[in-house]
Amino acid sequence: MTTLDLTRAELALIVLYLNKAEARDKICRAIQYGSKFVSGGQPGTAQIVDKNTSLARKVFRLFKFVNDFHGLISPVPKGTPLPLALLGKSKNALLSTFLFLDQIVWLGRSGIYKNKERTELLGRISLFCWLGSSVCTTAVEIGEIGRLSSSMKKMEKEFKGDEKHHDEVYRAKLQKSNDRTLALVKSSIDIVVAIGLLQLAPKTVTPRVTGALAAPCTPQGQDTLKHEEDGSLGPAE
Repeated sequence: MTTLDLTRAELALIVLYLNKAEARDKICRAIQYGSKFVSGGQPGTAQIVDKNTSLARKVFRLFKFVNDFHGLISPVPKGTPLPLALLGKSKNALLSTFLFLDQIVWLGRSGIYKNKERTELLGRISLFCWLGSSVCTTAVEIGEIGRLSSSMKKMEKEFKGDEKHHDEVYRAKLQKSNDRTLALVKSSIDIVVAIGLLQLAPKTVTPRVTGALAAPCTPQGQDTLKHEEDGSLGPAE
């Protein structure tokens, strides 16, 4: 096979990948979060790119809630423990709700839906649904990885040396374990991102020490400190 043939084959795979809406969504996601990181919340070109890409991503997710709704009403694979089955269905329900509400948010931010307050409220609710679905996904992946690990350990006892790497069943389980590990990392990152977008991370408040507050703490100084922490200005009465 010539270099030209290899190039054509590689380009064909890229075209096949880019023809998928989910692939384009992932590319936009990388651009969005990269711009968000660069901007640091400050006005500028990076923040404009972040906002525009965020709006564009919502177009790729139109009617995508049907996928998880289908998963919600589909039967659970045989042998799945009840806790994992419930977590899986919860994940489908929450993610489907997130994607459905996200469409209304897109309509609002595009100017089609005029109620801005409700748009922002639904946007926040949708993010909580995404956070919940990411938590459920993380729990499911941990459980499934544990099940696969236990099954693979049982199989390893039956093999000698490197025979396990030549067994198709074992290799399939190993591949599933690797895929679920990647899914676990992704869902864990999604949790961090959702917490950041919802601004749920605890903030440490450092008391401001100025003027009289720098002096030794007398009863009067303690009263002054209390009022300043409460947000009032000037010394206590």
